[in-house]
Amino acid sequence: MSTPPEPPQQPSDATAQPSAYPYPHPQSPGPGGPMGFPPAAPVPQAGQQNTHAQPTLVGVPAQPGQPGQPQPVNPYLQQGPYPVVGPPPPPRGGGAGRAVLWAAVGALVASAGWAAGVFLLGTGSDPDLRGYSAPSNLCNAADYSSFREEYPDNDTAPTHNTLEDDALDEGLCNLSLKKSSSSYADAYLYLQLDRHKKTDPGPEFTANWKNYGDSHTGYDVDVVTGIGDEAYLVSDDTTSGSSSGSMYATLAVRDGWVTYTMTYSAYYSSYDDDTDPPTLDEVSDWLKADTRTTLGDLRD
Repeated sequence: MSTPPEPPQQPSDATAQPSAYPYPHPQSPGPGGPMGFPPAAPVPQAGQQNTHAQPTLVGVPAQPGQPGQPQPVNPYLQQGPYPVVGPPPPPRGGGAGRAVLWAAVGALVASAGWAAGVFLLGTGSDPDLRGYSAPSNLCNAADYSSFREEYPDNDTAPTHNTLEDDALDEGLCNLSLKKSSSSYADAYLYLQLDRHKKTDPGPEFTANWKNYGDSHTGYDVDVVTGIGDEAYLVSDDTTSGSSSGSMYATLAVRDGWVTYTMTYSAYYSSYDDDTDPPTLDEVSDWLKADTRTTLGDLRD
């Protein structure tokens, strides 16, 4: 199940661009030499004992007169899973912007993997999949028609990915949203469908989404009724008028052991062509309408 990052820092109108790095920021290297490796042992002088050359077996305590063996440091160890609202919008442009977007999506999927620890039921329990299918291409199977009045220019090359495993079926989709008058994408949609076939996602889904605003400053969480067993709208709107700020909104739904998230993201600045972006209320209504349609279609 996808999970939401802190909103990016807003660049100045003239020079700054959104960060090309995914969220969360990569871990800083651990102590030691370059790339997190420990510095080389000093070369002993003549007549000096080389204590660094003495091996120490794993699991065997150091003998008297021998140095202990320090524990290795993993500079890339993740420091804890957090749900993310969606990938940050990439810089304006063609292939380079899409590459940055997929870098963010990679970080999002990795974060979702860390956050997907679930409550294991007893052996022999049947998964409660509610009749949902696993589409081979989520971009073709999902509905996002509510956004087309605002963004009538269709994405001709949406990107998608699919995972099929005994434990999990997963579909991912990224779409660019563009107004007819725009040269580049004005906003983005990110979709994710997970069919959990071995474990119940319910307890951690609730913990991640219902309490998201308690641990992440700036996000609002609203309970949504009438969609699945439980649903939450998580949003962060820092727009000011129509010329600056960012907007993120994710509708996360769980129905049995199936989870679905639909995320809208947009970044505005004074040099954007889009001077009349939609409001958060409008985006929220579109997310709810299209999610209901998508989940209905996937059960037919």
